[in-house]
Amino acid sequence: MKILKTTKELIDYRKSFTCSVGFVPTMGALHHGHISLIKEALKNNEKTIVSIFVNPTQFLAGEDFESYPNRYEADVKICELAGVDVLFMPTKDEIYFKDEPNILAPMKQSYILEGYQRPKHFDGVLQVVLKLLNLTKPTNAYFGKKDAQQLFLIQNMVKTLFLDTNIVPCEIVRDEYGLALSSRNTYLDDKEKKEALKLSKSLKIASQEIMRGELETEYIKVTMREILAPLHVEYIEAVDRKFNKIENIELKNSIILVATKVGKTRLIDNIWI
Repeated sequence: MKILKTTKELIDYRKSFTCSVGFVPTMGALHHGHISLIKEALKNNEKTIVSIFVNPTQFLAGEDFESYPNRYEADVKICELAGVDVLFMPTKDEIYFKDEPNILAPMKQSYILEGYQRPKHFDGVLQVVLKLLNLTKPTNAYFGKKDAQQLFLIQNMVKTLFLDTNIVPCEIVRDEYGLALSSRNTYLDDKEKKEALKLSKSLKIASQEIMRGELETEYIKVTMREILAPLHVEYIEAVDRKFNKIENIELKNSIILVATKVGKTRLIDNIWI
């Protein structure tokens, strides 16, 4: 495995590839969710690039940028054992310049849900993803469905900016109890981990209600909120696949999303209907 730390090294080395390239962007603290993305990239491409970069522009003031989990040595080993061809680990100064164009996420879909709770968060996400796609020039890039709104906005950016990359959505990976895997799960103590299971439980109950024929989103949200109590719920929402709010579930075209605080840790989860 080649470990590259500068953009020049990556650009030069990328020129030697004349085959399909899979790309998995991460912020490190790799878990089985990341590994599932890497496996998909390895399975469907001749070369695979993984990046580890904790992107400062997507963190708001007071968020956990400084304390974000850092396990670089373990991450390198994971990538090496998985069979990754290139691991790109740049510093902030390699990615950002003192004076550069601003990337603004679309107003309609980026200032609801996650964007409402974290204004300008998606500007930073799209800014770094655009840079990384330009650097790696992947045939396919892999993103998890857990960050559903992020996935939609990245797909929209690739489409509207005519980027020559296929964005591949990958299924949410959960632990044995149903908790969606996240690097931030490391912040939870044992008691909080049990409380965090209410997210997946609420979504499971929502799915069961829908299977019984209950399609009214307001009823489903009330039911979920009861299960999530006494957690602080930031939002529960049902949208179509283009992130328009809906009053009734549309089968094969809906996502139910939830965000809560468990202790001091903010967690998100969703289910695709």
